[in-house]
Amino acid sequence: MTPELRRSLGLFDAVVIGLGSMIGAGIFVALGPAAGAAGSGPGLLWALGLAAVVAYCNAMSSARLAARYPASGGTYVYGRERLGSFWGYLAGWAFVAGKTASCAAMALTVGSYVWPEQAHAVAVAAVVALTAVNYTGVQKSALLTRAIVALVLAVLACVVTASLTAGGPGLSAPGGELTTGGVLQAAGLLFFAFAGYARIATLGEEVRDPARTIPRAVPLALGITLAVYALVAVSVLTVLGPSALASSPAPLADAARAADAGRLVPLVTVGAAVAALGSLLSLILGVSRTTLAMARDAYLPTALAAVHPRFQVPHRAELAVGAVVAVVAATVDVRGAIGFSSFGVLVYYGIANASAWTLGARTRALSAIGLAGCAALAFALPLGSVLAGSGVVAAGVVAWAMSRGRAVPPGR
Repeated sequence: MTPELRRSLGLFDAVVIGLGSMIGAGIFVALGPAAGAAGSGPGLLWALGLAAVVAYCNAMSSARLAARYPASGGTYVYGRERLGSFWGYLAGWAFVAGKTASCAAMALTVGSYVWPEQAHAVAVAAVVALTAVNYTGVQKSALLTRAIVALVLAVLACVVTASLTAGGPGLSAPGGELTTGGVLQAAGLLFFAFAGYARIATLGEEVRDPARTIPRAVPLALGITLAVYALVAVSVLTVLGPSALASSPAPLADAARAADAGRLVPLVTVGAAVAALGSLLSLILGVSRTTLAMARDAYLPTALAAVHPRFQVPHRAELAVGAVVAVVAATVDVRGAIGFSSFGVLVYYGIANASAWTLGARTRALSAIGLAGCAALAFALPLGSVLAGSGVVAAGVVAWAMSRGRAVPPGR
């Protein structure tokens, strides 16, 4: 048995960590591609609502499971305990793969805003710096995330105010064709932005009174994020229209320009970089905890299960995750990473909903809706993302077969 992690996070810090990993990702990265897939302003808002419904179902399933199993690892632990070793392992594999792509996307967002000509180099530097922050303890990470969330919310408030008071083409401006498939694909891309509430569940071993704190923190973080996303989506659509939004690489900066508020562009640029850093900070935190849980059961090298005697963090897992993310960030494309990440995360939450189904009749309606929603959104993603994601899942099945001889069975 390896040492347990220190319980140092209360309700406020748990909510802030969830906000830090959600707010920013969808606004600064996924909003443009989602607008292109949705085809119209109303289509984008429908997609946002659909992604939120699926996320809410997943959030409640995750919260109930996390309250019962307050250990690091999230759905890796829940699937293992409720469905069996294979499903827990597959959830962990999908989470680590998908969220590694998310980390790379967030790091590249920092690079694109801070120094576009050297985006990959800046991305790698950001990964190294934030891995060092996480190495020194989760409480320091929570304090930094709190400051980042406050700054990003202030920037978004400025953009929303400027856009809504300026007017523009509006939600009903001409765009592409509105289709069910387009709305589903847009919802799948936007789901990338809502997945941060998992960070709260994966930190279950470090939350005080997890049976009470986690079920309260998850819907609070999700509800605040949805309100912020809806306000920003409406304001940007109002001033740009759906076509301009779909083609914009930096929609909030373009919205500020269109609203005759060019003075806000430097502030938006800083806000985008800081938001991506906040998401990256929390993402590395969550992926390293799932890596820790899988290493404890020997599905990953057991050396990664070590906990630092002073900082009480899984330091080897954090260093390994940081190294892999740095390599990916040096080579991948931002928009491709979003679709791949969404597929992996939707597989992860599908298993979470299936696990919650076994808790009893009280949880089954939301679990069934969440499971069906995850499947629909996953296979509505762009074909390249579906093929790449399916290939990684298949590789995970092969790795499972090869690791069974040394793995620790459930209930060890």
